[in-house]
Amino acid sequence: MQNIIVFFAAAFFEIAGCFAVWGWWRLDKSALWLIPAALCLGLFAWLLTLVEVEHAGRAYAIYGGIYIVASLAWLWVVEGARPDRWDMIGSLVCLIGAAIILYAPRDV
Repeated sequence: MQNIIVFFAAAFFEIAGCFAVWGWWRLDKSALWLIPAALCLGLFAWLLTLVEVEHAGRAYAIYGGIYIVASLAWLWVVEGARPDRWDMIGSLVCLIGAAIILYAPRDV
């Protein structure tokens, strides 16, 4: 359960950092938006080192599914655009894939 919390926290900080860059570049916000962008992206990278997975690549694969769900939550909560049924179906498929990778029995 701790891994899931860390993955979602990492997703929040990555999306917030990327959105700050998006705001600066695409929404004509101040270049000062790049400061929280850099801090958020650094925190995102650090958080991924805290997950209890034996290989970085596997952590990134699991994170990918969670990132998609978190991105759609951001779309809805921050940008005010409600995900459609295809977004929801796609995110469910991704979460199932991430869960299989995370919880599969492995010969370690």
